Amino acid sequence: MILVLALVMAGCKKEEPSQVVSMPISVCLSADDVMSARNAAPIRRAIGDPGTTERFLFPHHLYVIVMRQNPGEATWTLWQAIERTVTDEDWTPGRYEDGPLSYIGDSIYRYNDQINLLLTNGTLIGRQEFVGRVFAVASAVELEFNQVLNSIANMNQALGLTFSTSTETIQNNLQHIYSTPYNYEVGGKYYGEFSSVNEKVPQLNLLLYHVAAKVDINWSVDEEKRINKTDPSQAIRLTYMQARNLFDGNAYCFKPMENTNATPLASGYSREIVTPTNEGLWWEGRYYFYTIPYTIEEESKRYFPLQMVLKTNGSASDGYRPTLKMKVDTGSPFVPWMRANFNIAAPLADETVVKIINND
Repeated sequence: MILVLALVMAGCKKEEPSQVVSMPISVCLSADDVMSARNAAPIRRAIGDPGTTERFLFPHHLYVIVMRQNPGEATWTLWQAIERTVTDEDWTPGRYEDGPLSYIGDSIYRYNDQINLLLTNGTLIGRQEFVGRVFAVASAVELEFNQVLNSIANMNQALGLTFSTSTETIQNNLQHIYSTPYNYEVGGKYYGEFSSVNEKVPQLNLLLYHVAAKVDINWSVDEEKRINKTDPSQAIRLTYMQARNLFDGNAYCFKPMENTNATPLASGYSREIVTPTNEGLWWEGRYYFYTIPYTIEEESKRYFPLQMVLKTNGSASDGYRPTLKMKVDTGSPFVPWMRANFNIAAPLADETVVKIINND
């Protein structure tokens, strides 16, 4: 009996093996119809964008941050920080399936190596409820962040994560950077949120969106003014155009509409669009580029300002200097598409003006 009692006590002290449950996270980019052939259709800038004929590079750098909040605690802590280098072949065309968004069946490119979070060591499904939030950044070029990802200590630091836009390489690749906007909600909660409840393994299918706004510039010289048979030197032509003082600081990863400045930038990155040698663009053309949006506040309204310089007929002066200001909703998860048309019917005099653009 003593021997039997000893065996029973020994059996009572033995613990069950630790349970390991993988929670898969799929990272996706929205696309046009990609099912006919790989790379046959472009990646969209965002759901519903008109600019779907554009083509974008596949991300080669993937950054994932997982934050966790335990029951009864107000603070969030870092659970995992993941950095991966990927290739074009790591993105597979497919359809958006079961996920938090209502785009079931839409074409996507999916990162084909799922990110699995191991729910162990006190995070077992059904034993301890907790809430997690996943934030992700995908970029064609490597990013320089304001802090080391695995040193993030709380939610404020996670949402305050920024990357530098000060190099030529980054400025030329802003359209190839995607992230999860922190204020994109579905059903009243962040679309990258999950919880461990009822012994159900959560799964996330996350669509990522652009952090840079599209600026679409169109220009045309009145056809009757393009030729002056009496005096050809008086014919009107646009000989110079520049987007001036674009954002080149540290940009938010997950708060793309919350980059702010008190006034339009006095200095920054500039992009030349038309030069005197671009004869094919003297009378009409279109040029679009991507820039980090930032807002200024005037009369309790938020504007996204864009400073331009235009010159006609080879003028050596400072030129016509419009600041285009678009009203924006800073509460929107998605960056805007800014469109401007310049219709030129007379030589541009040196002038500084402000024009409000309504994208209704």
